[in-house]
Amino acid sequence: MLVFFFILYFLILRGAISYDSSDQTALYIRMLGDVRVRSQVGFEPERRGSHPYLGVDFRTLHSRAESAGSIPARRVRRLFSFQRHLLSSRLLRGAPHLNPLHILDEDYCGQAKCMLEKVGSWNFDIFLFDRLTNGNSLVFLTFHLLNQYGLIELFQLDMVKVRQFLVLVQEDYHNQNPYHNAVHAADVTQAMHCYLREPKLAQSLTSFDILLGLLAAATHDLDHPGVNQPFLIKTNHYLAALYRNTSVLENHHWRSAVGLLRETELFSHLPAEDSIERQLGSLILATDISRQNEYLSRFRTHLDENNLCLGHASHRHFVLQMALKCADICNPCRPWELSKQWSEKVTEEFFHQGDIEKKHKLEISPLCDSEANTIASVQIGFMTYVVEPLFAEWARFSDTRLSQTMLGHLGLNKASWSAMDPEASGSSEEGESEPGRATEEPSSRALSQGSQES
Repeated sequence: MLVFFFILYFLILRGAISYDSSDQTALYIRMLGDVRVRSQVGFEPERRGSHPYLGVDFRTLHSRAESAGSIPARRVRRLFSFQRHLLSSRLLRGAPHLNPLHILDEDYCGQAKCMLEKVGSWNFDIFLFDRLTNGNSLVFLTFHLLNQYGLIELFQLDMVKVRQFLVLVQEDYHNQNPYHNAVHAADVTQAMHCYLREPKLAQSLTSFDILLGLLAAATHDLDHPGVNQPFLIKTNHYLAALYRNTSVLENHHWRSAVGLLRETELFSHLPAEDSIERQLGSLILATDISRQNEYLSRFRTHLDENNLCLGHASHRHFVLQMALKCADICNPCRPWELSKQWSEKVTEEFFHQGDIEKKHKLEISPLCDSEANTIASVQIGFMTYVVEPLFAEWARFSDTRLSQTMLGHLGLNKASWSAMDPEASGSSEEGESEPGRATEEPSSRALSQGSQES
């Protein structure tokens, strides 16, 4: 039977036979074929070119010792898992028809499926989930949430296109990056889901708002090179020139996401396709940490004047922007076991950039010098000047058990890092007074760090 499956797959891949779009088996084979062809022909977006000034290929900035030929082989193994073989062979044997919305869910192994039952928990371990899904956490988690919210059925989305889009999104994250990779995107998407379930949002957001929020979370760091905006600017990278040194990375993430939406034609059947792309961009651009004060001041003013009306589309969109900003930098608000791992990963990425700058005799960016900074000092500054002010205002807006839990973890995590580096803790406390108010103007070092963490 497996031989028949491979023959059928090969013929469809070669275009030797056609298929009925209502045939779920053929659709499934088509999906695998399309993605595999894309990998085999070496399809790489033009944006992935080598650095013109330093001769640095951003695809290999954080590369591990791995043979070049193993990458496509690994992708094929991920796409052709045992579960997929089992599902396809069962369908070909004439097994009972399954609900179309759940046909791809069979790919979950038992433990991963159990974890998804608690996907709304703030203690959700995205690292464990990524291992259980064989490195496909972003695809499976986002697909599950789109299905759970009923968005696939409501917007009449083609399941094959949804799956293709998510696979391409995951592949366009640089998993060689210690921090800005597909697991980070999955973590932000899970956090966004937690915020979408908060009473104020759950009672006010439309299905269109939820769709935008989940897609923005999944794509907010798409094709991140593992270095920050100042690095791109001072090395005259073509992206910095393209976006005129303004929100360089965020513009690139947005445009990359739009490119994949158009490539898969995910929303081509919807009259609001252009609106989706624009609003998606507005959400992703809000994660630019250099505009942190702008968004935070506006949010604080709304709360002080008590004039946020979630019945207005513009106000709902603004709250979505703030929710995405919180989800993007929520790692310090996670339980210590998870938060510590993220802190180590982001600092590794910082220090790697610093090593590149040293190698090419460039000025070392703030927080990127491994000889002058520690993980503790980096995290304490980030928590003090960036995270605490934002989450203090979010707790004013949404005073719930989740908000208090996040602030509680934040305090405990900061204390843990302070115990490891008392000197760093003392220097940060000098600039503190009233929480969330005295830190309106975070230091340039903290914002520089935030621009990489976000």
